Amino acid sequence: MISKSVVDYIKHLNLHDFILVGHSFGGTVIQKVAEQVPDRIKRLVFWDAFVLKDGESLVDQLPPPTRQGFEALRKMSNDDTIMLPFETFRAMFVNTASTEDAKHFYTSVAPEPAKPLFEKLDLKAFYALPTPKSYVYFYQDNVLPQGEGYGWHPHMSTRLGLFRLIVGDGDHFTDTRTRPAYLAQKIYDASRD
Repeated sequence: MISKSVVDYIKHLNLHDFILVGHSFGGTVIQKVAEQVPDRIKRLVFWDAFVLKDGESLVDQLPPPTRQGFEALRKMSNDDTIMLPFETFRAMFVNTASTEDAKHFYTSVAPEPAKPLFEKLDLKAFYALPTPKSYVYFYQDNVLPQGEGYGWHPHMSTRLGLFRLIVGDGDHFTDTRTRPAYLAQKIYDASRD
């Protein structure tokens, strides 16, 4: 699993008292990492990230049309990956970017392994952890539709129990490239004691 490589890295560098940030699918990764090295983590920060309940998979949290689209892309793949078409990437991930920037960003998009998105996770240990948690919510993030049982906040965020909420304007991807200092400040605000 992906979380194993993160845990191995933490142990190899003997890291302690650090902030672990997960974005999007990375939310599921930090949930599993926290189970394995809880005594080393100072705070978990989820930025527009999936927070799965015990026994769920990431695709369980997608609206049916999106899930069906992912399943179709997976079936079309020769190596069990999912590659988003530009139109989907543009509408869902970089909806605040200019067309020129969106096209440029898309050049760095690569097929992603499909299996982790469909894997049901045992998260009983995660939900027993006392680790402090924060959620950074960018309200223009269009990956998940708001309301109707979907969305980043409050749908995903409130699963954390007691958490700090930091909000910002931006979408799922654009600000990592166009406003990295702004994003860093939001993560810092979410990380503070």
